[in-house]
Amino acid sequence: MPATHIRRRRILALTASALLTGLALPTATASPAAATTTAYDDTYYANAIGKTGTALKGSLHTIISKQTKISYSAVWEALKVTDQDPNNSSNVKLLYSGISRSKSLNGGNVGDWNREHVWAQSHGDFGTSAGPGTDLHHLRPEDVQVNSTRGNKDFDNGGSPFTNSGGSLTDSNSFEPRDAVKGDVARMILYMAVRYEGGDGWPDLEPNDAVTNGSVPLHGRLSVLKQWNDEDPPDSFEERRNELIYNTYQGNRNPFIDHPEWVESIW
Repeated sequence: MPATHIRRRRILALTASALLTGLALPTATASPAAATTTAYDDTYYANAIGKTGTALKGSLHTIISKQTKISYSAVWEALKVTDQDPNNSSNVKLLYSGISRSKSLNGGNVGDWNREHVWAQSHGDFGTSAGPGTDLHHLRPEDVQVNSTRGNKDFDNGGSPFTNSGGSLTDSNSFEPRDAVKGDVARMILYMAVRYEGGDGWPDLEPNDAVTNGSVPLHGRLSVLKQWNDEDPPDSFEERRNELIYNTYQGNRNPFIDHPEWVESIW
C-alpha cells in the first residue's frame, strides 16, 4: 500500500480517537525517507557514504559526472527501453498522463509521444546538445499535447485537470504531476541539480522555492519536491530505469533513487 494511503489511515484513526477523548490532534507532516543500503555503497558510492550537506553534494557530483553522453536522436530509442510498459513490451509508459502508448508513435503530431525534459531546457537554456539536454535521467516519454501543457512550468501543488492529464494538474505558473510519479519528478530535478554544477561548460542548475523561474537555471518548488520525495518513494519501475541507464547507456546513476534520504541530507 502506498505510504500516502497508510498516513491517511493513521490520521483518520487519530481523528476518531481525538473526538472520543478530547485530545488535540498532531500536525500531519511528511516523514523523512528512511536510510537505505544498496549494493553500490561499497563501490560506486564509496566516496560519498557518511557525508552530509555540501560535502555529500560535492562527492555525488564527482561520482555521477563520469558519464557517457548520448545524442538527442539516440534518446528516442533509449526511451523505448528505459520506459517500456511492464505490462506491454510494445508500448512505453507516459510520465504525467500514465498512458501506455505504442513505441512506434514517437514524433511531434497529435497522438504521438515525444521527449519531455523534466528539468525544462529553457531553465538554463541548455538546448538539446549532448549533456543536460540529452541526459536520460530526466528525459521521459510524454504525450505531445500534455508535454506542451506542462511547457517550462515549475513544479508545485494545485491546479486543474486537462485532457489526458491522468490526474496531473496545472495552473498559470506551475504543474503538479500525478501522485504515482511525484517522487520520480522530485528525484529527477534534484539529480540535475547535483550533476550540473557549472564546471563543464553547462549552467549551474539549482533548485529553489519559486514558481516563476522562467529562463534562469533554477527550478522549483524545492519544499514541495522534498515532500514528494518522501511521500512517493522509488518503485520498481524507477529502480529498473536507473539500472538500465547505468548499465546500458550513460554509466551513471541517480543517487536519489538509490538513497532518497540524501535529499534531506543535502537540502
